[in-house]
Amino acid sequence: MTDVDEGPASPARPPRSRAVIAIVAIIAVVVAALVAFSIGRLTVASLGTPSDTSADAGFSRDMQVHHLQGVEMAMIIRDLSDSDDVRLLAYDIATTQAQQAGQLYGWLSQWGLSQAGSEPAMTWMTVPVDGATHAHSDEGHQPGDPMPGLATPEQMNELRASTGVDAEILFLELMIAHHKGAVEMAEAALDRAHNVPLLTLANGIVTSQTAEISLMESMLADRT
Repeated sequence: MTDVDEGPASPARPPRSRAVIAIVAIIAVVVAALVAFSIGRLTVASLGTPSDTSADAGFSRDMQVHHLQGVEMAMIIRDLSDSDDVRLLAYDIATTQAQQAGQLYGWLSQWGLSQAGSEPAMTWMTVPVDGATHAHSDEGHQPGDPMPGLATPEQMNELRASTGVDAEILFLELMIAHHKGAVEMAEAALDRAHNVPLLTLANGIVTSQTAEISLMESMLADRT
């Protein structure tokens, strides 16, 4: 990944940019701590190997796909936008979600499971929750359905063809929906999965992406 082209230095960042930097920095610290905690738990706990059809495996596969689209959307707007706050947010989303997708890939490899799986996408989210303390409703999902919040090919093409503020608005609208879908998937994993490091990551996704949703809603309000 190439370095961000910051352009000529400016005397001072506007309040919005400073706010974005502060929030992104907090999110980065939270994610780093969660990753470190997950790695530590892997070395001290014997958690067993998830099965091919487990929620742990299904979440790992589906969230990889979900995250990689998020990376693609972020890189598209990073190239289209001249706005410092949008470009900074996009860079953070791209780097964070690429790292997490790699972590999910690595877990499947460590468990000796296929990256593709034997069941349609979303099957794990349709499994009833037994004894969950924080059950979330996943009614309406069917095996093979599109993942929640995933942008359609038509929406991705529209984003690529957009320019200026219109591109920023469309990106924020699509990414807000994308983050809400990721939070829904992570909450479903918290109800169904059992691997402790994976649960830690899922909880981190809920926390960090909920914060980014609030930030993006504020950024969108400034543009509409």
